[in-house]
Amino acid sequence: MKGSKALLKMLEDRGVSSVFGYPGATVIPIYDEFLESNVRHILVRHEQCAAHMADGYARATGTPGVCLATSGPGTTNLVTGIATAYADSVPMIALTGQVGTNFLGAEAFQEVDSYSLMMPVTKHNFRVLDPERLPHAINEGWKICQSGRPGPVHIDMPVDQINSDIDEDLLTKEWGVKEPATDVSRINDAALLIKNSARPVLLIGGGAINASEEIVRLAEFANIPVITTLMSLGIVPSGHPLNMGPLGMHGRMGALDLFQSADLIIAIGTKFSDRTYNPHTMPAENCKVIQIDVDGTQFGKSKRASVDILCDAKRGTKLLLDALKGYKDCKSEWNERYAKLRKRCQCSFDINTDPIAPQKVMCEINKLLDGDVIVTTDVGQNQMWSMHCLDIRRPRQFITSGSFGTMGFGLPAALGAKVAKPDSKVLTIVGDGGLQMVCQELATSVAEDIPVTIVLLNNGWLGMVRQWQKLFWDKRFSGTKLNADPDFVKLAESFGATGIHVDKSSEVGDALKQAMDSDVTCLVDIHTNPEEDICPMILADPKVPIVKGRCPY
Repeated sequence: MKGSKALLKMLEDRGVSSVFGYPGATVIPIYDEFLESNVRHILVRHEQCAAHMADGYARATGTPGVCLATSGPGTTNLVTGIATAYADSVPMIALTGQVGTNFLGAEAFQEVDSYSLMMPVTKHNFRVLDPERLPHAINEGWKICQSGRPGPVHIDMPVDQINSDIDEDLLTKEWGVKEPATDVSRINDAALLIKNSARPVLLIGGGAINASEEIVRLAEFANIPVITTLMSLGIVPSGHPLNMGPLGMHGRMGALDLFQSADLIIAIGTKFSDRTYNPHTMPAENCKVIQIDVDGTQFGKSKRASVDILCDAKRGTKLLLDALKGYKDCKSEWNERYAKLRKRCQCSFDINTDPIAPQKVMCEINKLLDGDVIVTTDVGQNQMWSMHCLDIRRPRQFITSGSFGTMGFGLPAALGAKVAKPDSKVLTIVGDGGLQMVCQELATSVAEDIPVTIVLLNNGWLGMVRQWQKLFWDKRFSGTKLNADPDFVKLAESFGATGIHVDKSSEVGDALKQAMDSDVTCLVDIHTNPEEDICPMILADPKVPIVKGRCPY
């Protein structure tokens, strides 16, 4: 069997239904096989967006997304999208074409050392220098990208190798992948810490995405309040009485207040990122830590006494629950405190002003959210408004670029999520800066019949950078005014999508509902107030006062 055909068969055998890609000379053999394959190819308009779509697909399903690009610039265009997935531990298979093996290192047309290029932003790399190594790369890469801490795997395929014949028996051969190390020997020590704690909190990160049920059970059983991060929204439903909301630079003040008062942090699947854990947010020095993580390199980042449990979040939380059998909650003072703080930190986002406040947009989106709708965001103020305000009810409902903070992520990630979940409504919340980086993917949305709703917070600025310049740089605005923004409604219509212009707060709700009900790609261009800052704003330096803005806390 020809290598290119074997590739698609192996992907299909693993349940891959769609590949996001862009053709070029070195991958034409693969594109020829798409004509006879059950695997759908989705033609993107830029390779970076192929990676973002595969990323959105993976985050929506928990199974690997697959992207494909040709050699040289096609491969280099993938890098930002792959790095985005790597930073957030997303399983992905990135396939790249390569010049023939006889031309490697000869500065051939569209040659780049993609193997070396991808090393810092992938979990594992393969270069197929023998056609019979292709089944090995697919088989092993598929397992590696999902085992332990997930991440992208890159497979580089010289064109002569995928044009060669492969022994079909190799397609079903199994190659062993070493299981991740585990160490749960201190689970009873962890349980003892919880029993002796007067002020425990659960700090949940994106690594706990598959442990939602167990974490809710633990929180309810031991009556422990939950503090989330950007990446863990929905693991515990936003409306749950134990959920204090997100911690972070633009998180909830109630979550910050409680976190700083804690004497025990039970950290599950979180890496103590600088945005959530810094000198401005840390509890007192005598606060202890229990850390459950599948990646041992995360241990020690809290810089305090810690009981470390090396295993996945689901298993670790189950073991902790078992070890706590017979435990009786008697933290009445702490229970009263978190309930009081949660109630205090429930401000209204229904702000009816013109120009439109972004909070109003979030308020109206919340009215349309149910457990089935999927939300993606771009990066910037739009992302932080979404984190702070939206009512996220389940894991994988909220998809965003966390650690890498990639502008342009929102729209292509929404398209990937919609391909993964065609029966779910998908909306993406973006700013005018990020959307202009990827607006060409409106063509992909329309041409491939992947309908999504685009909620554009259009304030004419690179809003987050502007906010920093306004608050901390004496309003010296440099490089942040988006002059000559297009008419986004006409832009959407030029691609065959629908556009709705909104400049009054009274129109927001009806426009969003119309877009969501339309079942076609619709861009809602909402003109928002550039002076409305996303607050609170909590810098890492405790000497810098918290900027509260409208926050009444």
